[in-house]
Amino acid sequence: MTVRGRWKPVAVAAAAAVAVAVLGAISTDLGDWYYALHQPAWKPPDWAFGPAWTLIFSLSAVAGVWAWHDAPGCAAREWLLALFALNGFLNVLWSLLYFRLRRPDWALVEVVFLWLSVALLIGVLGRYSRRAAWMLVPYLVWVAYAGALNGATVSLNAPFGG
Repeated sequence: MTVRGRWKPVAVAAAAAVAVAVLGAISTDLGDWYYALHQPAWKPPDWAFGPAWTLIFSLSAVAGVWAWHDAPGCAAREWLLALFALNGFLNVLWSLLYFRLRRPDWALVEVVFLWLSVALLIGVLGRYSRRAAWMLVPYLVWVAYAGALNGATVSLNAPFGG
């Protein structure tokens, strides 16, 4: 494999991770509406979300590159790309629903699909690269935690969309 061939997946994975992170950040509006929400006592401080997502996106990019290199062929790689694209879409969609549309109740339904997409990625990556699959476990745990936080916020503030 050429040097370019080895670095192209790294560049694509990094660009994709940055794109999802930027779209998610643009979709996140921590304005008066958000600060007026009642939050559970166990919610981390707002500043902690940036570093957590940076770590998750970095691990996801590394996992994607490892799985890409370990996948047995073109069809497997296309499947990986499709699953990562679906996951990125669902990740951004959650932010849009929660922050832009101000519908944490809708985001609570959507977070189930986001969690399932991470679990599916772990399962598929595990076929080709166990180390890549393990890199996504923190993402799965974080989405589960975020889902619980989302659920608690809905419980404390519903109904939405008046």
